[in-house]
Amino acid sequence: MPAAVVTLKNTENQDRLIIQNPASGLSLQGRIRVPGDKSISHRALMLGAIAQGETTIQGLLLGEDPRSTASCFRAMGAEISELNPEMVRIQGIGLGCLQEPTSVLDAGNSGTTLRLMLGLLASHPGRFFAVTGDSSLRSRPMSRVVKPLQEMGAQIWGRQDGSLAPLAIQGQQLRPIHYHSPIASAQVKSCILLAGLMVEGQTTVTEPALSRDHSERMLRAFGAELSIDPQTNSVTITGSAKLQGQPVIVPGDISSAAFWLVAGAIVPGSELCVENVGINPTRTGILEALERMGADIQMENQRVVAGEPVADLRVRSSALKACEIAGELIPQLIDEIPILAVAAVFAQGTTVIRDAAELRVKESDRIAVMASQLNRMGAKVTERPDGLEITGGTPLIGTDVDSHTDHRIAMSLAIAALNAEGTTTIGRAEAAAISYPDFFQSLIGIIR
Repeated sequence: MPAAVVTLKNTENQDRLIIQNPASGLSLQGRIRVPGDKSISHRALMLGAIAQGETTIQGLLLGEDPRSTASCFRAMGAEISELNPEMVRIQGIGLGCLQEPTSVLDAGNSGTTLRLMLGLLASHPGRFFAVTGDSSLRSRPMSRVVKPLQEMGAQIWGRQDGSLAPLAIQGQQLRPIHYHSPIASAQVKSCILLAGLMVEGQTTVTEPALSRDHSERMLRAFGAELSIDPQTNSVTITGSAKLQGQPVIVPGDISSAAFWLVAGAIVPGSELCVENVGINPTRTGILEALERMGADIQMENQRVVAGEPVADLRVRSSALKACEIAGELIPQLIDEIPILAVAAVFAQGTTVIRDAAELRVKESDRIAVMASQLNRMGAKVTERPDGLEITGGTPLIGTDVDSHTDHRIAMSLAIAALNAEGTTTIGRAEAAAISYPDFFQSLIGIIR
């Protein structure tokens, strides 16, 4: 099958991905190595910047979001070398030593950058910070982190009573709290823990369900004192920590691997091996969901790299069946729901996704956008307040769709197009570069 089945065209500074599916169909074959985990990349840059001594990072995600994090912390005094996947070096400035920047800190499109960074900024007494982001980030809710920080004594101002960026922060000496989060969110938990680094005493976060634990793992590796109570989904950090720079090896991002796992499962005659994927148990909800759907996925070469479990994931095409995705599984796969919706389109029966209202305040309203764009292709998707109802088995037809400048939407629609008859054009496909700059090149390389 000619590689020209997938082409990328740039018009008016926007990329359009065109996927022409031949009548004879196509298959996917090969080995893929996905970019470094975005969540871990952010945290390595932040902790390296506020630790003492040198931190080295191998496998860093070279995407727009980590660039935003690096830019913000450079503006506050950290020495961070040019970002690249081979080796990034950081000369940390020490806990409590972030400098007052000379201009507004710009988090770009990165909610992780802005929300986690707020915990550090709020706990620097006597220093003033202003933070903003792009139009998408400025519309996303910040009250979920602003509220607990204010309970700790933070002074934060912003639009709609501090719930929207731009935000202004006057650093304060904060006090410890026990925060009962109404949502299971690693960003909320991490923000409070980072604020707690500078607080005398113990700061605790309790969640309704377990969210990803990359912050806890990395904070411990850098020298912070934490205790975890799995029975209550609580984590406690002891303040006045001494953080020491560390070597960090970033595993492949399972959220990026998810696109290939679904592609390999739904495209007939396919077999892919996705190498060096992080399989942290707080992130493997995608594997459990696909297993429920009957996907043929095997873990190979399991190992531990820099404290994070890693494996190669082999996927073969298989007949999928519908399932329900809800409850405590949702925090473990919230970012993967757009591509799981694509899997559900090709599963027999009706898949129900619920308890996922969080999707409405991501880079786009992912519930509304996935429903509208998949329906444009002929799928049967019903939008629900907190999720989707997807009746599978209806053939997709190629048409014009749009990413809504959301990286996960762009890549999910590209995978759906592999099984759509005719030609699919995805508008604003350049959004994929936020988390996976080489996604389309990798896709072209495995089409047979």
